[in-house]
Amino acid sequence: MSPSSNSDSPASVVGSMTMAAQAAPNAVRQYPLPNRDFTIEIPSPQVAPTTNGVNTVKSPATLKSSRAPNFSREGILGSAQKARNLSQSSENRPDNVNVSNGFQKAPSEESTNPLKRRNTDAGVDYPRRRATIACEVCRSRKSRCDGTKPKCKLCTELGAECIYREPGIKLDAGDKLILERLNRIESLLQLNMGLTGHTNGLGLSHNSPGMSNGTGLSGDNLMMQNPDAAGFVSVIPSGGLGTWSATATNSLSTMPKVHTNAALHLLQWPMIRDLVSRPYDPQILLQLEMAREPLHSLTKTPCVDLSNTSAYIEAYFDRVNVWYACVNPYTWRSHYRIALSNGFREGPESCIVLLVLALGQASLRGSISRIVPHEDPPGLQYFTAAWALLPGMMTSNSVLAAQCHLLAAAYLFYLVRPLEAWNLLCTTSTKLQLLLMTPNRVPVDQRELSERIYWNALLFESDLLAELDLPHSGVVAFEENVGLPCGFEGDEQEAVGRDDLWYFLAEIALRRLLNRVSQLIYSKDSLASTTNLEPIVTELDFQLTQWYESLPLPLQFPFTRTMLPDPVQTVLRLRFFACRTIIYRPYILAVLDNEQAILDPSVRDACTKCLEASIRQLEHISAHHAGHMPYLWQGALSIVSQTLLIMGATMSPSLNSILVSLVSHRDVIDQIINDVVMEIERYSVLSPSLSLSAEIIKEAEVRRRTFLSG
Repeated sequence: MSPSSNSDSPASVVGSMTMAAQAAPNAVRQYPLPNRDFTIEIPSPQVAPTTNGVNTVKSPATLKSSRAPNFSREGILGSAQKARNLSQSSENRPDNVNVSNGFQKAPSEESTNPLKRRNTDAGVDYPRRRATIACEVCRSRKSRCDGTKPKCKLCTELGAECIYREPGIKLDAGDKLILERLNRIESLLQLNMGLTGHTNGLGLSHNSPGMSNGTGLSGDNLMMQNPDAAGFVSVIPSGGLGTWSATATNSLSTMPKVHTNAALHLLQWPMIRDLVSRPYDPQILLQLEMAREPLHSLTKTPCVDLSNTSAYIEAYFDRVNVWYACVNPYTWRSHYRIALSNGFREGPESCIVLLVLALGQASLRGSISRIVPHEDPPGLQYFTAAWALLPGMMTSNSVLAAQCHLLAAAYLFYLVRPLEAWNLLCTTSTKLQLLLMTPNRVPVDQRELSERIYWNALLFESDLLAELDLPHSGVVAFEENVGLPCGFEGDEQEAVGRDDLWYFLAEIALRRLLNRVSQLIYSKDSLASTTNLEPIVTELDFQLTQWYESLPLPLQFPFTRTMLPDPVQTVLRLRFFACRTIIYRPYILAVLDNEQAILDPSVRDACTKCLEASIRQLEHISAHHAGHMPYLWQGALSIVSQTLLIMGATMSPSLNSILVSLVSHRDVIDQIINDVVMEIERYSVLSPSLSLSAEIIKEAEVRRRTFLSG
């Protein structure tokens, strides 16, 4: 189902995941790992109806007998790209290859091992006539190759590396997929031929993850050096396209160091800049947070009430761990016993237990935006006690010390203190880099935990870098060496909650896509013309659709216009529309700058998609409360940027006509904006950066109404 559909629910999941889960819930499937010579057994997700009629899926961690020590990143994060590649080459796919949810099943040994095929012809073997060998470039273009070595005529004209395949090697299905991908990339390059020598061209980073189609080929095997574009390397990534120097250490899936994706950058756009009385430095939010008063309660002697700990622990594993997945429910009782024996006064176990209690108590009170001002936020007493233990964790470089800092950062995000949280994340990242520099430094029984801490740190940092101009910690350099989470080990009978991974894995994949959007569209050297943007935007939107279709069925949110009862589905749907908005947002800028641009049908279509996604993100503003534990600050700035976008659109005749067509009545737009202004006003007491954001959109709405009435 298309993500723009208004029906009640998606029709299906990619491949046959749903049928497999329902028909054989206890089946174990084997999948070949890309770039590996062994297979891994992955238990099928089990879908079962609950009492309220909502399907739930059992996390892979619930079937411990099938758990492998590591899990391929390409298997999850590359599923969307693989699904697309496989769908594009259905004609070339062997009959004995089955695809399920983006994974390619291993064919039988008889069909793949040439030694199993016996030549029954007892006749004389005659030498076969061999045709002239063509180079790879000519093969991919289906052009006649003159066979000149070391470089044929066509490769000389294109400035491409001329490679001749060894005689006797046949193309398998994986090779054909790669060549199809090359042809597609070549067509994109031809659209941007005028930008070949510039940093805003369409090259591909050699640091991107290799393609994952079961071929065992990585990006390094497919590298092509263009001698006319010195310093730039082009290869096949698992998704997305981008360009930078070959010596750069960042990849497509990391946030660029300089970008224009932040909310306040919209105040520099035509029409929108007229909605404020003075210009705002994009750095103003960071400056306000830097000048913020510290938490005074952290200097007090902690006084901890342990009378209701069971309820807070249960609340944490029911309501909080789904967002972070960084506390092992199987070893929790052991941690708690150690903390209790230490009187909660020393050791990483005491710190972890206190932070879990803080987050668990906080989750029982709903959104912090609805708490009475000047009242101590829930969980603060436990956080204060944990804060007193953090100096001891600061000088420790263990995995548990890193976990302490991560959980403390999570509580500071709940308190809407992004800069303090960033400081703790930097410490977490430093510890992780020390541990990951040598694989043996992480104990075997803590590797799964270290991976989860790593991905949390990377997700948090990317969220902050999207809005604030902060130094990069450097932890992203280890991204390709860290596995994806695949389930905690432990005694099932000791578990105090579920080890839910599906949301966490989905968020990792979506955050990487959001970072690709920032790299390709909003980075310093990104393309500016809507003509040059079109193939990139199309590709990114397709990847977003594939991300959605690759979600397990219970996580696949319906595209209805009503609020959802499931908080996880609610958050994923909001994140989906936020991503789609920023993919198409440059087209709104093009029309605000030149009203005639809307005459291009492709521009009009892109503007419609952008505005529809913005409205879908704002029409039920209270739905954002579902993600206020991890995302209040980030979500509030996203709301502000989409609201400014809609305000500017109402001042453009062509864009306003699109807006009116997307709602039931013209007054609905005004009501949506008014609801947002009131909601952000409630956030203003939580953070100086949100207080300024509330002032900006309040003033913008007054000036917008004046403009429209005058």
